[in-house]
Amino acid sequence: SKNQEKNEAKRKAKMEKFLAKQAAKQASAANTASSAPKKDKKKTKEAQPAAAAAPAVPTVVTPKGDKKDMSQPMAPAYDPTAVEASWYEWWEKQGFFDPKTMPNGDISPKGKFVISTPPPNVTGKLHIGHALFIAIQDSLVRWNRMRGLTTLFVPGSDHAGISTQVVVEKQLYKQNLTRHDLGREAFVSKVWDWKEEYGRTIMGQIRLLGASYDWSRERFTLDEVLSRATFETFVRLYDDGIIYRSSRLVNWCHKLNTTLSNLEVENLEIPGRTLMSVPGYPANEKFEFGVLVHFAYKVEDSDERIVVATTRIETMLGDTAIAVHPDDERYKHLHGKFVTHPFVDRRIPIIADAEGVDMQFGTGAVKITPAHDPNDYQMGKRHNLEFINLLNDDGTYNENAGPYAGMLRFHVRKQIVEDLKAKGLYVNTTENPMTVPICEKSKDIIEPMMKPQWWVRCKELAQPAIQAVRDGRLEITPQASEKEWFRWLENIQDWCVSRQLWWGHRIPAYFVRIAGQENDPADDSFWVVGRTEDEARKRAAEKFPGVEFELEQDPDVLDTWFSSGLWPFAVMGWPENTEDFKKYYPTTLLETGWDILFFWVARMVMLGMYLTGEVPFSKVFCHAMVRDAHGRKMSKSLGNVIDPVDVINGITLPELFAKLESGNLDPREVSKAKAGQKEDFPNGIPQCGSDALRFALCAYTSAGRDVNLNILRVDGYRKFCNKLWNATRFALMKLGDDFVPSAETTISGKESLAERWILHRLNAAARDVNAALNEMNFMAATTSVHSFWLYELCDVYIEYIKPITEPEARNSALQTLYTCLDQGLKLLHPFMPYVTEELWQRLPRRASETSPSISLAAFPEPREDYDNSQAVADFELVTSIAKAGRSLTASYNVLSKSTFYISNANTAIFEFTSAQANGIATLIKGCQTISALKPGEAVPAGCAVVSVNDEVSMHLLVRGRVDIDQEVSNLEKKIAKTTKLKDSLLAKTNIANYESTVPEDVREANSTKLSNYDAEVEALQTAIKTFLTLKGSE
Repeated sequence: SKNQEKNEAKRKAKMEKFLAKQAAKQASAANTASSAPKKDKKKTKEAQPAAAAAPAVPTVVTPKGDKKDMSQPMAPAYDPTAVEASWYEWWEKQGFFDPKTMPNGDISPKGKFVISTPPPNVTGKLHIGHALFIAIQDSLVRWNRMRGLTTLFVPGSDHAGISTQVVVEKQLYKQNLTRHDLGREAFVSKVWDWKEEYGRTIMGQIRLLGASYDWSRERFTLDEVLSRATFETFVRLYDDGIIYRSSRLVNWCHKLNTTLSNLEVENLEIPGRTLMSVPGYPANEKFEFGVLVHFAYKVEDSDERIVVATTRIETMLGDTAIAVHPDDERYKHLHGKFVTHPFVDRRIPIIADAEGVDMQFGTGAVKITPAHDPNDYQMGKRHNLEFINLLNDDGTYNENAGPYAGMLRFHVRKQIVEDLKAKGLYVNTTENPMTVPICEKSKDIIEPMMKPQWWVRCKELAQPAIQAVRDGRLEITPQASEKEWFRWLENIQDWCVSRQLWWGHRIPAYFVRIAGQENDPADDSFWVVGRTEDEARKRAAEKFPGVEFELEQDPDVLDTWFSSGLWPFAVMGWPENTEDFKKYYPTTLLETGWDILFFWVARMVMLGMYLTGEVPFSKVFCHAMVRDAHGRKMSKSLGNVIDPVDVINGITLPELFAKLESGNLDPREVSKAKAGQKEDFPNGIPQCGSDALRFALCAYTSAGRDVNLNILRVDGYRKFCNKLWNATRFALMKLGDDFVPSAETTISGKESLAERWILHRLNAAARDVNAALNEMNFMAATTSVHSFWLYELCDVYIEYIKPITEPEARNSALQTLYTCLDQGLKLLHPFMPYVTEELWQRLPRRASETSPSISLAAFPEPREDYDNSQAVADFELVTSIAKAGRSLTASYNVLSKSTFYISNANTAIFEFTSAQANGIATLIKGCQTISALKPGEAVPAGCAVVSVNDEVSMHLLVRGRVDIDQEVSNLEKKIAKTTKLKDSLLAKTNIANYESTVPEDVREANSTKLSNYDAEVEALQTAIKTFLTLKGSE
């Protein structure tokens, strides 16, 4: 119901506040103890928990791969290091993560659940974003495995061409070396060494996070299996005319010396004149962007001038036309004439073009540089203009720039303005909002350049991918991502897959150099492709029969996203029709960040559908981005990038500083990053453990929301783990060594009200968690299981059964407690695999339980016999009475040895509260005695009162423990407040046509409220009389 949902939300909000306050209190206490009592006039910042000291080493060391010895006594408190040790190695050795099929090898009748994980880059260590997708994906995998589906979770890593090469080159720079000093083969060997080192580190981190991968199927995008698939794809697409070679404009990064796809370019919007630094130039040298420079060309054999404007004045050296609108009367007499270039020996034609010129904009005349501007490129094609490349790959101008040859491009920008002024051709400079293309990796200014490259025709690949979403074969969540999918694919451009790198799949294309001929590598007719060099040689011989030739392989490598686009089917052995491919492809789910929906997901769908005829997965779930606690994007330079291992193990502030100093960060940014770390983690990061981190990341996750990760919250879930530990430890003591759980989970029919209530709540949690995970609503799933454990099992049921001593009732209560522990741990296991395994292994087993590990045990499903709405309604009165009692003790500050009386309006209610009195007492801290009064029985003098409803009131004996005059005054204020609420509600009910216009359920609710207000006022008035009588007797 809506009320239940509201209550759940309130409970969660209270818990979050509680966790944060507790963590802050601990941090504050730690700070107070470790520092002198100085007064700080500055605003106090939110306290952070101190980084935990290294936990004690477990007393019993488990040999790697062996099962832990659970015969040892439980530690008095939860220690994540001890708890999370050894389990993963045992799971892996036992093969629990292998896909479980039927005896004949078939998929389970319940179905399959297959994820090929997004492969992390081997550029370094994992960051918290990786931890998020591992937490989400592994929760789903573990849930489906426990539900009996055949599950396969395929691990792997990506070679990340540009990123990895840049990282290794930075290491070389520190040794005053470049990759060219080493040579291609030696450099690639060095990158492989890097991959082996950091690949091991990454896989170790993944294991630490508890990801239940089938490691026997681990893949790497440069391994033999993926390389075979990559070369097969290139050749097949080339043969089908989808891949082609062409000289076209590309996004060129001078810093990295490579081509980039449009998706790897960030478009920086600037509002007007802006001075910017550019990589490759001195840090203190800045260049002007966001302006239009107006200058004039002289018309040949005339005194006339044509004024044009440009945001990139240095490109005027490559101008090959001036375009005007054919209908523009100002320039009709100049059609077909020429202007002269002021700096190079070139006649530039004046052309008419209606498509590319707006005669109302500026002067109506446009300079055209076909080789360095996308719009000009199209006009150059239309008018068959000359394409003049000005740039060398390193960002200097070439011989086509005349007197500027050898100068860096932005130095040309400055110089050419001065030279135009000297020639009297400079007009003015005006501000102009513009978009500056920036390299995502190096932050260099991207330059459009003409390059012969390999391209993929995407239009025909995109249409089936669009249709798959439209007809429901592929579901994309959240909805906003689906809209972006259509927008991008419907406007898709051809994809340049050439990269001028050494690390990656070298393009399987070969230039055929024919003996005795001067063949031009830019001429695509002299190129052949082949899966191997032998195949390419055979193709060349067929293409050029009877001539001698040599093959020269293209030195470029393929875009990383090309091989990554094959991931879901290549990891299954494609192009071979392997058993894995037949059995596990298509996969079930692709879970990833929305930021690579087009980099990766769209390309997987396009290539997967074209090459296999199947949509590679049936659902895409785009998780949010992880930001810091302030909502900022995580950045090394801000010092707010969080290593998940640091959250798991804890780390001090000096250790965080040391990691910054040993990294690849520019020394100028290290101090800024340190300041950020000191601000966010003044006491370091506390040890939280994998379980708390996983649970926190899932608890944060809901569709369309970014995750603002607060370490205080993660630390709060570590405390939740401690609560689980203590509750289970207490329960095991209660159960005793000779406890034998019932063989089955069926109910006996003799359960008490509290048992029936907790079983109903367990059932509701099972229903909610299953439904939420099915909808991929991780926030709802974690909230449900967290609330069950904390607010219902620990706070209520375990406390409620403590005083039960009658043997039969006690045994029944303990059997129910065991059921809740067993099922509750299973509900938690997908999110918290380590602590749930540790605690579950300590529980005795039902005769019907045959699973060696909780990871293979059956996941709780809702069951009809546990549903009991009447028990919930009845027990709601119990908790309401207890709540009223706690309210009284807090209001009157009677926190110990308190005495309560429950007044009852009728016999049925008296019998109910009398039977539940002992249990109610356990839910009120400090309660010494509690008595149910018969209908009409007088309440002892000297009691304060709270009305529970119109039939029950709770009374606290306060005689001799409070200021009577003050309490009477407080009660009178409460009466006034309640009366005001009643009068307000009465006014709403006394409207015309109330009975006919207001829904029946609202009228019933209003009637109940009015009755409760009357009962409360009556109880308060009785309390005042009691106090006044008490005062008179004193």
